[in-house]
Amino acid sequence: MRVAVTTLCIALCLLLIQASARFGFSRMLARYALIENSIPAADQAAKLTPSDPDVHRSRATILNRVQRPAEAAQSLATATSLRYRDDTLWIDLANTREDLGDTAGALAALDQAVRWAPHYAHTHWQRGNLLLRMRRPAGSFAELRLATTANPAYTPNLIDLAWGISGGNIGTTESVLEIKDDTVRLALIRYLARKGKGREVADQLAKLNQSPSTETQNEFARLLFAAKAYREAFDLWRAVNHNTELPINGSFEEPIAFNDAGFGWIIAADQKSHAAIDISEKFGGAKSLQINFDGAWPPGTPLLSQTVVVEPGKTYRLSFAVRTKDLVTGGLPVILVIDANNNELLGQPENLPTATTPWRILNLNFTTTATSQAVIIRLLRNTCDSSPCPIFGTLWLDEFHVEQTEPTSTR
Repeated sequence: MRVAVTTLCIALCLLLIQASARFGFSRMLARYALIENSIPAADQAAKLTPSDPDVHRSRATILNRVQRPAEAAQSLATATSLRYRDDTLWIDLANTREDLGDTAGALAALDQAVRWAPHYAHTHWQRGNLLLRMRRPAGSFAELRLATTANPAYTPNLIDLAWGISGGNIGTTESVLEIKDDTVRLALIRYLARKGKGREVADQLAKLNQSPSTETQNEFARLLFAAKAYREAFDLWRAVNHNTELPINGSFEEPIAFNDAGFGWIIAADQKSHAAIDISEKFGGAKSLQINFDGAWPPGTPLLSQTVVVEPGKTYRLSFAVRTKDLVTGGLPVILVIDANNNELLGQPENLPTATTPWRILNLNFTTTATSQAVIIRLLRNTCDSSPCPIFGTLWLDEFHVEQTEPTSTR
C-alpha cells in the first residue's frame, strides 16, 4: 500500500510538473507571438493550453493587428466563455464585433460587460458610446451619465459629446446632461469658458445653487480671456476683483505680476529682473515703474503689456508719463496699441525720449475697429539699423490713462 501511494504521488507530481511546464511554455509562446505578430506561435500556445483565456486573447490581439477580425472575434468568444466575469474581455469582443459591422453582437457583448461590472464607469461609457454610434441617443446618454456618476473624470467628455450632438445649443446640452448639482454645472461652465461662450457662462453662473469661490471665478475669467472673449472675461474678473480703472494699476501703485485672468500689467519673463516699483521717483501717487537696461533687450520683443477692454468703432486717447536717464540706444523704446484679436496696429506708435529728460506726458490717439473687443498696450523697441543693438540707461513710466474721446468713429 505504501509503495502504491508513493507511486501515485510521484505520478501526480510528474503530471503537475508537466502541466506547469506546458502552461509556462504556452505563456512564453503567447508573449513571443505578441512581440513578433506570429499567428503560428499564438496557435501553438492555444493548442498547449486551450483552457487559458489569456492565450486566446493574445491570439485575438494579433489577428486584429493583421486585419482578421472574424477569427479574432472567435478567439475572444472562446476567452469570454472561459472567463465570463471578465468585463474587459467582453469589451474587447464588442469592439471586434463592431469592426465586423455586427453592432447587435457588439451591444450584446457590452451588455455582459455591464452585467459583470455594473459599478464601473468604463463599461457604461463603452456601452453609451456604442449606442450613440447606433443613433440611439436617449439610451446612450443614460449610460454615459451612469459612467460619470461612477467616475466624475468622464464628465468633461460627456459635456463635449452633448455639446456636439446638440450642435452647440445650450438648452439641448443642459437637457441631455440632466444637471442635478453644481459639480456638473461648474464643469459645463468651464467647458463653455474654454469655447469663449461668455454669455452662456454668465447664464450658467446665475443658475448655480452656491456662488463659486473667487479662485474659481478667476479661473473662468482666465479661460474666457484665453478664448478671446475679452469683454465677458473682464466683466467677470471686475465683479470679483472690484476694479473699474483702465488700464488696471495704471499708476503702478500695486505690485506687478502675472494675473490669473490675463488682465493687469505683464512683464516679459526674461525682462522681469530689469523692472521694479520705484517709490523715490514718480510723476503722481506714491510709485512708478522703473526699468533698467543693461544692453539686452531684443528689438520687437514686448517688455511690458496690458490688455484693455474697449468699445468697437470708438476713438480713444492713451496718455502716460515718462522720464529717462542716460538712455542710449539705436532702437528707441516705443509704446503702441494693437487690436487684441488680430494684432492690427491702431494709431501712430509713440517713441519714448532718449538721453536724460524730466517727467513729461505723452499721448497716443487710436481708433478701434468695428469688431474690436480689446486692445493691447505694449512697450517694445524699434528695430535697429545695425546689429548688435544694445540699450543702456533707465526709464520710468507712470500714470497710464485710457479715455474715450469721441462717441462715434468715422473709421
